[in-house]
Amino acid sequence: MKNKISELLDSLKQEVSSVQDKKMLSELWQKYLGKKGAVSEIKKELGKVSKEERPALGKLINELSQKAEEIYRSAEKRLEHAELERRNKEEAVDITLPAEKIPGGVLHPISITRNNMINVFAGMGFEIFEGPEIEDDDHNFTRLNVAANHPARDMQDTFYVAKDILLRTHTSPGQIRVMDSKKPPIKVLVPGSVFRSYSDATHSPRFHQMEGLVVDKNITLCDLQGMLDQFVKGIFGEDVKTRLRPSYFPFTEPSVEVDVSCFECGGKGCSLCKHTGWIEVLGGGIVHHSVLENCGIDPNEYSGLAFGIGIERIAMLKYGINNISLLFENDLRFLEQFRD
Repeated sequence: MKNKISELLDSLKQEVSSVQDKKMLSELWQKYLGKKGAVSEIKKELGKVSKEERPALGKLINELSQKAEEIYRSAEKRLEHAELERRNKEEAVDITLPAEKIPGGVLHPISITRNNMINVFAGMGFEIFEGPEIEDDDHNFTRLNVAANHPARDMQDTFYVAKDILLRTHTSPGQIRVMDSKKPPIKVLVPGSVFRSYSDATHSPRFHQMEGLVVDKNITLCDLQGMLDQFVKGIFGEDVKTRLRPSYFPFTEPSVEVDVSCFECGGKGCSLCKHTGWIEVLGGGIVHHSVLENCGIDPNEYSGLAFGIGIERIAMLKYGINNISLLFENDLRFLEQFRD
């Protein structure tokens, strides 16, 4: 029995040295330490020896079991170490190689246009005010002199959240909030998102506007045209001119549409300007006396000018974009074109 135990241990030591992978290690376990392995079989033979020899042989078998498991664990650690070294070698990073360049992000064309517009007006002394996107009927319509039966109140144009609560249809409510909190002189820009219930190639249910408001003594349409003339030159170039056409807005009187001379053809006529030489860019006018009165400002002492600019429209004109949906699809192939 002693010789058999000794031979078994020698055989295990010899075989374990040739183990190269986990499969061979598993087979070694089954052969020697498994339920039907050699160590288990020799334990069964302990019952066949005499009572006198049994304690000594039992001790030897226990020592065999412990040594066999130690040999197995040592082989297991050897394989794990070898596997780790192999993986480290395969996954090693050569720090002398040039790093992979990850391109940085770019500003969205709407953000670029918005920033450029703000920069132009900031040079004229305008401050920035951002009002809430969810407005009440009073600020969005009533105090802007929009009558109860005005088409702008129709559900097909306006997203109502609840009775008398809506997603603002323009940034003009910012005018009211500024005039409520600040008395003249006032010179403020109100940029932000607005919402209307229509959609086509040049319109989106959500788009961006920039409202301008100036309130002081002796403000006239000449001030409006001079200011907007500086604006279009800053955005489209020094050679661009403006013209005012009569129009109608409930919150300004008189009201005008503002056109710019076509920066593509220089006013000669092309497909961009529909062969007229002019492109409509925004609307504005002199603040209606009722709007001033609604905000506690005496229209006999003060007058004001206001204008509203569609930021998407300016971006589409400046960059030659023919479909507004491109500005909302987040297509990286499109946005990459605006990288400086």
